Amino acid sequence: MSVELKPRKQSVISRLPVLHQLRQSVGLQRGMLVAGLVITTVYVICAVFAQWIAPYGFAQLRDASGPFGSQQPPSPAHIWGTTVGGYDVFSRVIWGAQTALEVMIVAIIFSIFIGVFLGLVSGYLGGWLDRVLVVVADAIYAFPSLLLAIVMSIVISGGQSSLYGGILAAAISITVVYIPQYFRVIRSEAVRIKSEAFVESAMVIGASTPRIMFRHVLRNSTRTLPLIFTLNASEAVLTLAGLGFLGFGIEPTAAAEWGYDLNKSLSDVTSGIWWTAIFPGIAIVLSVLGVTLVGESLNDLADPRLRGRRAVAAASGSVALTSVVPGGPLEAGPGGLAGLEDTEGEADRDR
Repeated sequence: MSVELKPRKQSVISRLPVLHQLRQSVGLQRGMLVAGLVITTVYVICAVFAQWIAPYGFAQLRDASGPFGSQQPPSPAHIWGTTVGGYDVFSRVIWGAQTALEVMIVAIIFSIFIGVFLGLVSGYLGGWLDRVLVVVADAIYAFPSLLLAIVMSIVISGGQSSLYGGILAAAISITVVYIPQYFRVIRSEAVRIKSEAFVESAMVIGASTPRIMFRHVLRNSTRTLPLIFTLNASEAVLTLAGLGFLGFGIEPTAAAEWGYDLNKSLSDVTSGIWWTAIFPGIAIVLSVLGVTLVGESLNDLADPRLRGRRAVAAASGSVALTSVVPGGPLEAGPGGLAGLEDTEGEADRDR
């Protein structure tokens, strides 16, 4: 008796990176992934549509009725109150999401491109270049990211906390710190893949080294990059907030930044003015929590040792078993496999 397994075809949408993991998840893993996706989606929507969501500009101090006033409590006109500088807290929080997203995108893009390129070259070519790059990557881990961000902020912006200076300082510091992670991942994959049969076949037919590196090795070395991307993205938000809190961030007239607002609200907390500090702090916590939940969930699902098995009753569909027996095809379901075992038992008894 021969049995042919027919795997169920999945749609293109269900094979997308995050949606595919969402279908694989179960129980607590699914709850963490869904919660992280919801929080991250809200954060991205606020950042992209900040100019339409925020009722005022990030540096606006007055409207048609006059100045907003300093440290005003929450009211219908200012639902989260105003800061000590007279800015609307709700508008500053929404605009701050946009600034944090810009830093995150710039930092991750720089880290991926530089780290992937160096890892690919190091792993495929090897030799003295590989040894030098590995030593440099190990040495970079000795630099604290926040300390490096402060130095970069002073060097780039000259002590002036402008919009692009603050964003570029935080982005470069995160880029330098996280290049070794992408470097290590791509290098290890390149070392493994360059000994595969299809790479050796490409060498035999005369393919050039750049073509083999970027066409064959790189395409098979980037499977884990989405996991590192999500786990590192939250560090960009924390680094930017740390710069602003320490006074090396972005001035309020250049852009809204959560760390700066927290720094200016320290004296308010001791006076019982809670709204100037709690909302920027919650924004930082939720944005980091959302991205971290997505990254941790994807990391668990990518590891077979941590990924839980889906329950049989919760399976999305049955696997069709086409059996070459007089009875025709046999559907796997409740009792389906047992029926197959019974058929095999009867065949044994007949023999």
